[in-house]
Amino acid sequence: MTSNHFFFLCLIPLFFGHSIAVDVLKADQSINHTQAIVSAAEKFELGFFTQPKSSNFMYLGIWYKGLPDYVVWVANRDNPVLNSSATLKFNTHGNLILVNQTGQVFWSSNSTRTVLYPIAQLLDTGNFLLRESNSGPENYVWQSFDYPFDTLLPGMKLGWDSKTGLNRKLTSRRSQTDPSSGDLSYGVNTDGLPQLVVWKGNQTMFRGGPWYGDGFSRVRSKRANYIYNASFEISYSINDSNNGPSRAVLDSIGSVIYYVWTGGDKKWEIAYTFEGSGCNDYELCGNFGLCSSVLVASCGCLDGFEQKSAQNFSDGCVRKDEKICREGEGFRKISDVKWPDSTKKSVRLKVGIQNCETECLKDCFCLAYGKLEIPDIGPACVTWFDKLIDVRFVRDVGTGDDLFVRVAASELERSERKSIIVLVVVPIISVLIFLASISFYIVRNVRRRAKADNGVTITEELIHENELEMPIAVIEAATNNFSISNKIGEGGFGPVYKGRLSSGQEIAVKKLAERSRQGMEEFKNEVHFISQLQHRNLVKLLGFCIHEEEILLIYEYMPNKSLDYFLFEDRRRSLLDWQMRIDIIIGIARGLLYLHRDSRLRIIHRDLKAANILLDSEMKPKISDFGIARMFGEYQMETKTDRVVGTYGYMSPEYIMEGCFSFKSDVYSFGVILLEIVSGKRNHGFFHSEHQLNLLGHAWKLWNEGKTLKLIDGVLGDQFQELEALKYINVGLLCVQARPKERPIMSYVLSMLENDNMPLIHPKEPGFYGERFVLSDINSLFSTSNNVTITLLDDGR
Repeated sequence: MTSNHFFFLCLIPLFFGHSIAVDVLKADQSINHTQAIVSAAEKFELGFFTQPKSSNFMYLGIWYKGLPDYVVWVANRDNPVLNSSATLKFNTHGNLILVNQTGQVFWSSNSTRTVLYPIAQLLDTGNFLLRESNSGPENYVWQSFDYPFDTLLPGMKLGWDSKTGLNRKLTSRRSQTDPSSGDLSYGVNTDGLPQLVVWKGNQTMFRGGPWYGDGFSRVRSKRANYIYNASFEISYSINDSNNGPSRAVLDSIGSVIYYVWTGGDKKWEIAYTFEGSGCNDYELCGNFGLCSSVLVASCGCLDGFEQKSAQNFSDGCVRKDEKICREGEGFRKISDVKWPDSTKKSVRLKVGIQNCETECLKDCFCLAYGKLEIPDIGPACVTWFDKLIDVRFVRDVGTGDDLFVRVAASELERSERKSIIVLVVVPIISVLIFLASISFYIVRNVRRRAKADNGVTITEELIHENELEMPIAVIEAATNNFSISNKIGEGGFGPVYKGRLSSGQEIAVKKLAERSRQGMEEFKNEVHFISQLQHRNLVKLLGFCIHEEEILLIYEYMPNKSLDYFLFEDRRRSLLDWQMRIDIIIGIARGLLYLHRDSRLRIIHRDLKAANILLDSEMKPKISDFGIARMFGEYQMETKTDRVVGTYGYMSPEYIMEGCFSFKSDVYSFGVILLEIVSGKRNHGFFHSEHQLNLLGHAWKLWNEGKTLKLIDGVLGDQFQELEALKYINVGLLCVQARPKERPIMSYVLSMLENDNMPLIHPKEPGFYGERFVLSDINSLFSTSNNVTITLLDDGR
């Protein structure tokens, strides 16, 4: 797997080795599409390029010279020249302009100052500037660093500059192959205490925490970042600490990834990622909520508060005791958190104050405070008013901040009573724990011996896959001994850790849980099948390890997580445009066809769902989790099991009711996923105010009423073509028909999706489209089948 997220911008340079003199463009010079400017030490290059799929659109850009072609700045990103006759030159006022052969201006440096003797220079920092020929670079009239693309280079600043009035932000591209401005931006929010923020339009997606004196909260350990004199400038930058090429990029899903170039491996490596997921999603837990993501994101309340709504934690929390600003109040300290949102209306900074608690108690509207030590200035207090939102625990102990939350006197009294109880109860509990520990030690040793024997058996059974076996030391080194900071999720198999091998390759390590639902047989199933399957739309198994009690699977790392991570969350779902959704559907179909027909093994997956569709760095789908897959013989079409295993909403009717499964069972699951992708809604748990149907029933109802297009996800707007959308919904409904023999095989499904001229069949009634029926009558269905048992898996397994 490469280390590149899916935001790279592939380019086709149009020059052919012709450069003008050195690193400058003089007043009487110009460059066309066959020429380039190269910085003095040949670190950067400025020239013209096109996109592979849009060769008629020409852009003026800058990139690292001699490295894989990644554009770091584009002049005319929103106004490409439509042919190859573009020229960069000076106009009569000394401004840089980009024109075509008729003289039409497509871009300009647009300085209000007339430059008498202009010169343009490309520096070794990647900065392209305009200045007077008799002045130095520091006296520039205009510079590209003030107008960022989606990339932050070392020495470049984001944030506010009072001299120019500019608030510099990174802006994402519209798509992989379209450098025009997207709707995501990254920069410094200067409204209140400065903080790093990613926006979608005007809406905050997530933030990195506020300024704490000499840097930003939650980015202290990252490569150097600075805040400058707040009287003139509030800005953030990165240092080129290894003296090699590096860059930070805002990708198309809102992640900010810092890259460094490794000369030995000759590739870009990810140094760290600043992204929104789980607790990083802005205001996930509402006002006065507190988010924790030890395993998965979960919401609680700050001390002194309780949940406002039992059904929806995003509604936030309310005070347990509304009586505030009374005698006896105090503060509860919460350690290792990201401070609350610090916009102007909710925060106040005062310097030179030693006793922040007294300062906060003096104001009845003060909700909480934090302490700062500002270099060269001294102590300071930060106090919050109005609301406390977007507070979360940080993963690494000692890297967060202390927050002191104001609570009523009754809460402090309750805390004192708890302390007395603790003094009495703790000694008793300690004795019980000691006795339990002895029992656990005895049982653990017995189980360890049994498991070790079992491990030998498993290894012998997997002997033909032994070239995939990895030493435990390699995996421990890659995951920093399974550090909690490396933990990226939890599935039915057990916890999942991110790691990096000594070669630089990023990996995902699944660790078998003690009481894993999949168990040993399904572990062997996973290794046996995936090791023999090779397809671009199937996740790649890199290895496995069995060491004492440790049973591990090692996969290629998927940086964009799973399909359900994007599809079923409002803000992230909007990042999936129509074409991206179509590409994901086609990719899943191709992977499934490979399993059913084209691989040397004919495989039925049996647990196809959005959570098991992983997304690589380019948002290409890869089918994962083969723990309950089954292999069919060449002429075998169907079989039956007395152990039904699967996930609500994705299992076919014949599989649930009779234990029968076939390739058509996977087709049914694929149809569910297809309809989920186009609608942005989950089948299981779907709610509509006018009926009790699930998503399949809702789609079927709209189809029969001639209102099919109402199923399309509203966030897509007018991105789709109506005929194409109708075709995809039609195919989805064909796949989820109640009777297996009426569902198309995957080869026919793929043909219908990829061929606009292929006639489509009118679908028949889908299976299990009444949500109330599925949930209330499921147990009675199984009670009629004496030999069938069912294991239901979580949606996110």
